[in-house]
Amino acid sequence: MTVNAIPPAIAKIAPDGKLTPRQTRRLLIEMALGRVRPGTGSSHEFMQRRTAMKSWPDLRDILAEIDWVIIGGVATRAYMPERATKDLDILVRQIDGQTALECLQDAGYKIVTQLSVPGFMLVSPKGVELDLIFGDKIWLDEALRNPERDPAGYPILGFPYLVLMKIDTGRGRDFGDVTTMLGWADDEALEAVREVVAKYSPQDSEDLESLIFIGKQERNS
Repeated sequence: MTVNAIPPAIAKIAPDGKLTPRQTRRLLIEMALGRVRPGTGSSHEFMQRRTAMKSWPDLRDILAEIDWVIIGGVATRAYMPERATKDLDILVRQIDGQTALECLQDAGYKIVTQLSVPGFMLVSPKGVELDLIFGDKIWLDEALRNPERDPAGYPILGFPYLVLMKIDTGRGRDFGDVTTMLGWADDEALEAVREVVAKYSPQDSEDLESLIFIGKQERNS
């Protein structure tokens, strides 16, 4: 195989080698199903830890006038063991984006650059990187009305919507987060995820069940 040749497994799904996020997720699922074994994850005691050891800027007063939630790696610490991440990602409605940006600037945050998705990367007065993302998904209003709280008390994207958002990206890091969170979620939480995916992205319901299976296999000892 030449250096630039498209691997057969990818060529089977996308002959031109250009995978969509959904195709990438399907490839990752097939790979994971081929190698997953019961009990290959971390200990139950470790996986049940919920901490807020990393200190992030408290934006509750700064953004008090609008609805917002933490997403990304920081949000996952409410549903799985805390992991390292270099920045804080927050989500607001697109119509509130300019107001949020101005509130952050008034608090001393500086714009670094625009993001590839609608929004901006900023840096706090203490040098912490913040990604301000403007959202317009049809589920966003519902999600912002029902935020959850992480161990530090910050508003985070509710579990069903965080799963929905992460399975839509096709990124390997998000795939790992989703299988871990789903594998350690209780039956009530899983049913809530199923309902949200069925409502807003029914074409992904089959993949969701595969992701739950992979997560449960990694959990079982």
